[in-house]
Amino acid sequence: MTNVAIPARMNLSLVAPKVFKAVLALDAVARQGLDPVLVELVQIRASQVNRCAYCIDYHTGDARRAGESEARIYQLSAWHESSLYTAKERAALALTEAMTLLPQGITDAVYDEAARHFDDKELAQLIALIFTVNAWNRMNVTTRKTPGTE
Repeated sequence: MTNVAIPARMNLSLVAPKVFKAVLALDAVARQGLDPVLVELVQIRASQVNRCAYCIDYHTGDARRAGESEARIYQLSAWHESSLYTAKERAALALTEAMTLLPQGITDAVYDEAARHFDDKELAQLIALIFTVNAWNRMNVTTRKTPGTE
């Protein structure tokens, strides 16, 4: 199998460093108070939906370092059918998909299930985390940032 080189369009961190630093700061604040493993699961799942290879690679490595199992990482794209995720994780993943696929809408059922598992502060942090990873995905997909690049 031969790897295909996909040239990057731009290095956003060099061209717009203030924007990049602002998103980094938002990312750091959005994670506060959330379980590090849950953070990575949410970020991987949003990145899978958005087809952001760079972010999938990046957050999969972070998930492993946070102690996540290979089985749960592998099954994440099919979490609906997997028994490996807690009810709280499932609620977070459902909200992640709803916010990532925004035109399909965020139903009361999805929001209410997340609110049942997260207090208001945690839910606000989770919402911030989801919109932040979506921002990263959009930047990286648009500029063609690929795994193995800085």
